Amino acid sequence: MERCGWVGLEQIYVDYHDTDWGVPEYDSPALWEKLVLDGFQAGLSWLTILKKRENFRTAFAGFDPNIIATWGEDEITRLLQDAGIIRHRGKIEATIGNARVWQKIEQREGFNTFLWNYVGGAPLQNHWETQADVPPFTELSTQISKDLKKEGFRFCGPTIVYAFMEAVGMVNDHIITCPRHADVAKLIR
Repeated sequence: MERCGWVGLEQIYVDYHDTDWGVPEYDSPALWEKLVLDGFQAGLSWLTILKKRENFRTAFAGFDPNIIATWGEDEITRLLQDAGIIRHRGKIEATIGNARVWQKIEQREGFNTFLWNYVGGAPLQNHWETQADVPPFTELSTQISKDLKKEGFRFCGPTIVYAFMEAVGMVNDHIITCPRHADVAKLIR
C-alpha cells in the first residue's frame, strides 16, 4: 500500500496525512480554522502552513472567530510583524472579515450545517487510482466558493475550497492504494 502522492517525506507531512487529512470535521470553529489556513496557503506549499500552524494558532487567538471578529488595525499591525506566520495584509484582513461572516452564518444555521449540507451531511467517497486523477477543483467546490463569496468570504476560490473539502473530510480523496482510504471511508457520521 502506498500513501497519497502529495505526501512528502517530512514527518510532519506524514503525520498530517495519517491522522488529520480527510477525517470528517463537524466542529464549526475547526472548519473555519481549516478554511482560513487553506486561504493562507494560496501560492505556497501546504508544508509551509503545517510548519507554522501552531504559530498561526497562537497569533490568531486559537482561531476563535468570535475574538478575531472584534479585531482591527492594531491587530493587523501586530500580525504583520509576526515572523511566525504568513505576513500578508490581504489574507490577514480577510481572516478578520471572514470571522465576522462566520458569526452571521453560525448564528443563522451553523457554519458546519451550511457546509455539510452541500454533501448531504456525509463525505463523498471518491475512488481515485492515482494522484493525477484527483481534480484541483470541482463543480461543487466552485458552487461552495461562489456561495461563500456571496456571504462575504474572501480567499476562498474553487481550488482553495476543494483543498479544504479534502482536508475536512467532505470528500474522501485518499487514493485507493492509500491505507487511509478505507479507514476514512468508515468515518461517516
